[in-house]
This record gives sequence, C-alpha cells and structure tokens, in this order.
Amino acid sequence: MERLPKVAIPAIIAAIVLIIILAKSAVTVESGQAGVLYKTFGGGVVTDEPALGEGFHLIAPWNRVFIYEVRQQEILDKMSVLSSNGLDIKLEASVWFQPAYENLGKLHQEKGEQYKERILLPAIRSAARSVVGRYTPEQLYSSKRDAIQQEIFEETQKFVKDQYIQLNEVLVRDVTLPATIKDAIERKLRQEQESLEYEFRLVTASKEAEKVIIEAQGKADANRILSASLTDKILQDKGIEATVKLSESSNSKVIVIGSGDSGLPIILGNQ
Repeated sequence: MERLPKVAIPAIIAAIVLIIILAKSAVTVESGQAGVLYKTFGGGVVTDEPALGEGFHLIAPWNRVFIYEVRQQEILDKMSVLSSNGLDIKLEASVWFQPAYENLGKLHQEKGEQYKERILLPAIRSAARSVVGRYTPEQLYSSKRDAIQQEIFEETQKFVKDQYIQLNEVLVRDVTLPATIKDAIERKLRQEQESLEYEFRLVTASKEAEKVIIEAQGKADANRILSASLTDKILQDKGIEATVKLSESSNSKVIVIGSGDSGLPIILGNQ
C-alpha cells in the first residue's frame, strides 16, 4: 500500500505529458480548408510539399499548422474613383477569389494570413481607378457596365497573377453618380429616346406614303393597259352579252325598241 502512491504519481505525470503531446501533435483540417506546416527546427514554412488536406494529421508537437480557407471567397468593396472628366464616382465591386492551393506554403511565407488586405484589396482598388478613369459618367451609367467589369477583372489579374491568388470573377454591383449628373444623363437619355421614336414615326409615315403611291401607280397602269385593249367591237360584244343576261332574268321585264347610239338594244321596264 505504501508503494502504490510512489508508482502512481510518475504514471499520472507520464499520462499528462502524453496527453499534452498528443494535443499538440493532433491537427484536424476542416472541410474546405488546408494547412500550411511550419517546422520550428526544420527550416520554417514548408513550401516544397503539398499543403495538409482535410482530415486528421499528426505532427511533431513543436511544429505548427496554419489553416487557410481554400474554397471560393468573396470580398465586397466600396470605393471612390474619378471618371475621365474628374467627377467623383462611387463604385461597389465584388471580387470572387481563392488562394492557389498548390502554392499555399509560398503564399503564407511571402504574403501571410492577411494576404487579402495586403494584396487583393489594393489590387482591385488600383484596377478600378485605372479603368473608370477612361470613361465618362454617361458611359459608366449606361452602356459600358459590362466592358468596365471585364477590364477591371483583367487589370486586377495582372496584379495578382504572381501573388499565389486565383482570381475567379469581378462583379460591378453598383455605380453611383452625383445626383445632378445622374439627372442630366437621364434627361438626355429620355430626349434621345423621344428623338428615336419621332424618327421612327417619320420613317413609318414615309413608307406608308410610298406604299400608297405605288398602289395608285399600279392601278393607273392597269387602267391604261385596259383602256388600250378595249376596242369598239369588244365593247359592243360585251354589251350584247350583258343585254342577253338581263333579258333572261326572271326579275326583269325587257322591252327592246330600236337601238342605241352604239348599236346596242335599249332596255326598258326593269322591275
């Protein structure tokens, strides 16, 4: 009984030390994450090996693991930029990105865990100022939104392509102009729309007039051709045919007396 405490105390101490070592050695990487291994006595950040993937890992207790989100992420940034004529424009842009998985160790070593604030945000702001400065407020407000978005993406890509960041998309969510400029642009757009509608009505009326003229010309040509083809003999024959048909009608009472100036019978007494 006297020897039991002497044996138990070292065992308890050993168990505690073992638990501490295991706690320091066990690393769990969650879904959508990756770990960068830092070897305290082995050269620091490991850059020549793949990052630690999802799941449970055992490391030396004196080493550390830095966890990074490797799924696509989003940064929403609001900034003030100048148009080509020096007007202050409020721009709201959303950036979709993720760290380059195969270079996660280099990203941690060279840029650190604050790489979004150190690299990505300054890049998107610089690109937005450069691109917006090429356009007028009217272009920003109306027709050039898609082009501006694509150009900002391309400019940002130039900044981050060697920074171990994968840029997926840049979306321009909102462009806010000074109220007076916005009102002036909207008035101009309304006037242009009204002008286009008026021009359309003029073109439509002109085409309708041309259609009427063409139809009238066709009728005149048809009448002229018909008149040229009608001889006295043909007219007389047609008159006789019509007279015969009238005389055969049960609803008519025909009296023929003499003949008309053209040699046709005169029909009287139709009822």
